[in-house]
Amino acid sequence: MDDSSLIWDDGALVTIDQRGLPHEVRELRLRTVDEIIEAITTLAIRGAPAIGIAGAFGVVIATRAHTHDSSVDAPDQSIGDAGPRAGGVVDVAAAQAEADRIAAARPTAVNLAWAVDRVRARIAEGADAVLAETLDMLAEDGRVNLAAATHAADLVQRLCGERPLRLLTHCNTGRLATSAVGTAIGALRVLHERGAVADVIVDETRPLLQGARLTAWELAEAGIPHRLTIDSAAAWAMATGQVDAVLVGADRITANGDVANKIGTFSLALAARHHGIPFIVVAPESTRDTAMATGAQIVVEQRAAAEVTGFGGVATAPADTAVFNPAFDVTPTDLVTAVVTEDGVVYRNANSFDAQGRAIATIARQLYGRGWMPGTAGNISVRVEAPSWPVAAGAGAWPALLITASGLSKGELSADDTVLVGIADTTAHAGQRRKPSAETSIHTAVYRTRPAGAVVHVHSPFATALATTAARPGGAVTPLRISGFELLKGFGLADPSTVVIPVFPNWPEVARIGADIDTYLRENPDAPPILFITGHGITTWGDTLAQARDRAECLEALCELIARTGRTDATPLEIGPT
Repeated sequence: MDDSSLIWDDGALVTIDQRGLPHEVRELRLRTVDEIIEAITTLAIRGAPAIGIAGAFGVVIATRAHTHDSSVDAPDQSIGDAGPRAGGVVDVAAAQAEADRIAAARPTAVNLAWAVDRVRARIAEGADAVLAETLDMLAEDGRVNLAAATHAADLVQRLCGERPLRLLTHCNTGRLATSAVGTAIGALRVLHERGAVADVIVDETRPLLQGARLTAWELAEAGIPHRLTIDSAAAWAMATGQVDAVLVGADRITANGDVANKIGTFSLALAARHHGIPFIVVAPESTRDTAMATGAQIVVEQRAAAEVTGFGGVATAPADTAVFNPAFDVTPTDLVTAVVTEDGVVYRNANSFDAQGRAIATIARQLYGRGWMPGTAGNISVRVEAPSWPVAAGAGAWPALLITASGLSKGELSADDTVLVGIADTTAHAGQRRKPSAETSIHTAVYRTRPAGAVVHVHSPFATALATTAARPGGAVTPLRISGFELLKGFGLADPSTVVIPVFPNWPEVARIGADIDTYLRENPDAPPILFITGHGITTWGDTLAQARDRAECLEALCELIARTGRTDATPLEIGPT
């Protein structure tokens, strides 16, 4: 898409001084290790992939500087940019010490240490070898970024649909932060090329305004429609329907999926979760630190107070004001919808099953409108097999079910109002802010004994009334035979002329109801995909959520016909204990 923003020329690293943007595009030519370190620490070069590559070029410079003639009388055998003498001897210890200084310039971004470690392994071979490795890394970066950006664009369109999208991004993740294309901004560029961007909201990114100074400049350069906003307006943009997805980069991603990124990212993730908006992290594989277990181990860089107490040389706070100025924050894994790298979706949160959540919420609102899920009553679930992407360690058992959360009005559910629960152990997966429905054990009993794809439990009035009047006293399961109705075909029976539906007692402990259902279904493999619970409604299941809903509708309509006709003992309808 774009030429590299980092160029090796005649023994120097040449780049754009990002401190001057957007008003001045000035070139930096860095020839010493100190100049490389200063450029990284002062944010003349910034962005995790970019500082990694810059650090690698710093190792080239260090190796070159610590290469000495093997003989005073050796002829001049220049090897150009890589070093002064082809036959020179490298002071490996001195060059490695310089590499240590470079790697420590910014501690939070893992790419810097990763890149330095990759090239320092070749110091003993000479500056030429270090340069070759660094140039390979530079070439890889553009390919890696384009692959990650394309995967992320694909995911956004899968989650949000094939339409012009309203997106939000934070800090700067374009070619200035990498070497070419960019990560999150790279995804915006791919989407823009597909005609899929309606608007991008750009956080200004306090206190150094990387969004205002750099991202707005890059988006304008690429012709992508965008609007600049203050960081604290982002949540309101989401609340007012102006954001379909959030895309950000990362400086370090730990083994469990925690993400360190520019300060303000955590707040965006919280707001996105509240509004049910996908929060997607786009980064190269080199940003993933699988040796670090969680974000609690990340060292968050604290920067100078002057960045907060003033701007552009103008003081904006009283003199000697104490300052808290972290350069980064750490977003917990449970708030991250997905992490996307050049390898595709490498991590997706166990609670981020967006399409299933939306389908559950839609059907719940429909059934609520019919009066079958009044208030917080009733629940819906779908089966979720183990995902193809890694999930956080200890997240929970698979396969699982995604079920409506406890205590929420079914008329107001969003895609985010669901909970992931292990089918085998009926235990909610870790890291979820909602609690599962108290009736989850009813659903798990079905999933454990049947290959169902979805379960619907509702309190439809006619079916609930019939079950209550037909139940036997004493807590026994009551088989209820119904014959002679065309609606019986809706249950997928081998013989649709008659159905025997179990009526289960309504124990105060819902787990006991679930246990009864589990036992009955195991002992009756031909039982229909419908059941009654005395005074408690009906449960139906099917291969899909639509099929489970349709069976609930058929059962309720059947019970209404029985109630309205009053036929309880005459052929062809037989209803009552067998």
